[in-house]
Amino acid sequence: MRVIAGEAKGLRLRRPAARHLRPTSDLVRGAIFDILASAGADCTRVLDLYAGSGALGIEALSRGAHWCDFVEQDRAACAIIRENLTLTGFQERARVQCMSVEKALDRLEGPYDLVLVDPPYEEGGAAPVVARLAESSLVGRGSTLVLEHSWRRLPADQWGPFVLVSRKRHGDTGVSIYR
Repeated sequence: MRVIAGEAKGLRLRRPAARHLRPTSDLVRGAIFDILASAGADCTRVLDLYAGSGALGIEALSRGAHWCDFVEQDRAACAIIRENLTLTGFQERARVQCMSVEKALDRLEGPYDLVLVDPPYEEGGAAPVVARLAESSLVGRGSTLVLEHSWRRLPADQWGPFVLVSRKRHGDTGVSIYR
């Protein structure tokens, strides 16, 4: 797993050993950021929920994001994110919140320009989180929401004010982008 483009292009990232964490592949990460770039999405202030290794948020930082908050509840994964931030030199432009996403939604201050949501596929618990997020002050007018999901379980076409603008399939992985 490596950073695809930008400042830290080519650097290899560490990944958590936990079996329940599924890092976003380089191919899918590249596709997400290509779609965001072609849509002209603002990626200045980023929130990476269910961050795992931090690869999605680090990719955003490498491509010019000014700030990223990473939220991950697995303590070992939080340590890996911090290591990856140090490895890439982005530790001064990020903060790791080691807690559940539900708890973080109450504590974070928005708005974020880009929200990356990559929950465990098997849990199926993203719908209430995304619905709550879409109606919160963590997002604002012009925010973009990226939801990675199993292609077998397609999410809604709308979450509050967020409307689906793109949905792509990469094997069993689906990527839905809302604005």
